Amino acid sequence: MGGAAAEETSLLGLTPVAPDRTAVYGEHPDQVADFYLPHGARGLRGAHGAARPAPLVLLFHGGAWRAPYDRRHVSPFAAFLAGRGLAVASVEYRRGGADPARAGRWPETFDDIAAAVDTVPGLARELGLPGVDPDRVVLTGHSAGGHAVLWAAARHRLPSGTPWHLPAPSPLRGVVALAPIADLATARALDVCSGAVGELLGEDRGDGDELTARLALADPAALLPTAIPTTIVQGGTDIDVPPAVADAFATAATRAGQAVRLVGTEGGHFPPIDPTTPVARTVAEEIAHVAGAGPAG
Repeated sequence: MGGAAAEETSLLGLTPVAPDRTAVYGEHPDQVADFYLPHGARGLRGAHGAARPAPLVLLFHGGAWRAPYDRRHVSPFAAFLAGRGLAVASVEYRRGGADPARAGRWPETFDDIAAAVDTVPGLARELGLPGVDPDRVVLTGHSAGGHAVLWAAARHRLPSGTPWHLPAPSPLRGVVALAPIADLATARALDVCSGAVGELLGEDRGDGDELTARLALADPAALLPTAIPTTIVQGGTDIDVPPAVADAFATAATRAGQAVRLVGTEGGHFPPIDPTTPVARTVAEEIAHVAGAGPAG
């Protein structure tokens, strides 16, 4: 079995982990978030060694915005982060509809990303989840979920008339995007995930002008700078979302005057969310650093 196939098999072969709590952030059945509460809280100590509540990591799964791929496949990773002293909310959102091969829904996928980021930290507070600090939020996501978190961090850069616009940046500690579909124009040109970007934007359902307008609203690389600390973790042999996509985003950020930390790792697309890999430990350390939680133990 080749390297990429073996990595995917390793991840998808893991047993899903049940959450500690599930909450709804909207009326649609997909508008839910699974909470994994922190334990093994090494690294979550203040300057004088006292324990403090864990930062809240909003985790968005990947799967090319297609319905068969849901949050269950990242549940072992969510539990892994919780085991290293981080609180995690694993977010579900609307993907493709009745056609399992179709990627995403316009505008519902974006509605859900925005609603989750705006709502889930408050839900953690209302639920009184122990050991969780909902005022220290980090966004992390893999693949299509990486696109989600980069886009969510840029909503204040959207035109004021758009439904997802924020008047100021979200109060985030930062973003850690894992093998993200970070630059939609580049991903579309490379046919990443078999045309997923075009399907997400409704390429086959609208005219060219409409597609251009949607791309401008949906592409994180077109919404820079965000002024929010941003890290990208990218596997050097990723064939699902090639490094060229992350490189294009980093180049766009540099041109816009924003520093982006680009962390190159060994392996391909799936090791960043596979808790059996050293790359997952690197990701946990990056998240803890961005959150200001110290090294994840």
